[in-house]
Amino acid sequence: MESREPDRTSADPHPDLRSLGVQLRRLNGELNRLVHGFAAGEGLHPTDVQALAAILDSADPLTPSALRHRLGLTSGAVSACVDRLERAGHVNRVRESADRRVVHLHYVPGAQARARQYFGPLAGATDRVRSGYSDSELAVVLRFLGDLNEELAQT
Repeated sequence: MESREPDRTSADPHPDLRSLGVQLRRLNGELNRLVHGFAAGEGLHPTDVQALAAILDSADPLTPSALRHRLGLTSGAVSACVDRLERAGHVNRVRESADRRVVHLHYVPGAQARARQYFGPLAGATDRVRSGYSDSELAVVLRFLGDLNEELAQT
């Protein structure tokens, strides 16, 4: 008698890839939940929190134009976003002395403390989970996430 079990190898040739996708979606959902909570508490839009993260994570000060490209927004949407962030006390616009037309966005240190307090439980959870991995395991995880982020940035 022939088995009625589905052929998993042809239906799902990479079960590890599926499992990875599920875990990445779960992580994304949890991070979105936290971002939305912070945004609501600060009177911001979730996109504004993405802008804050981009400003904070950038090696160099961002211009509104660079922020627009990083987030994939229109210039009008970025202007509105930066206006909200400035009104809420999260960022400052700073004109460069060499070229007064160039504006850089800087995260206000006091606002960073508010975000750090809100996201403290996330930092604690990350540290608790991280402590269960060796340095070499964490290096692989970081390399994977970095490579994935670079690949996605190219799409």
